Amino acid sequence: MDTVKFIQSIRDKKKVRVTFYSKSDDAELTRLCAPMDYGPSQRKNIKDTSNRFHLWDYESQSETPFHTLSLKADQIKKIEYTDLTFNPSEFVNWSTKWLIKRDWGIYS
Repeated sequence: MDTVKFIQSIRDKKKVRVTFYSKSDDAELTRLCAPMDYGPSQRKNIKDTSNRFHLWDYESQSETPFHTLSLKADQIKKIEYTDLTFNPSEFVNWSTKWLIKRDWGIYS
């Protein structure tokens, strides 16, 4: 995976279309997403500290209010970079501690 391009998409606030293997669905899925961060998961219950691509999934079928994907590189089949922009206010409603430096105003 091209992490440099992914990180630039975070900074440019450009949506990506990601095709990945979903363990819970046991299938390959494609979703339009906002790239949020890159690095190890910051959730306390995650013991695997390998780097992940953290994304906001605009097309989630989940009934929960959390539409995040945290994917390891080996789960991702393809990332397509788009010219579609996103606004972090569409999904950021928590106190952030981003791993990747960016200028997202109050959402940085």
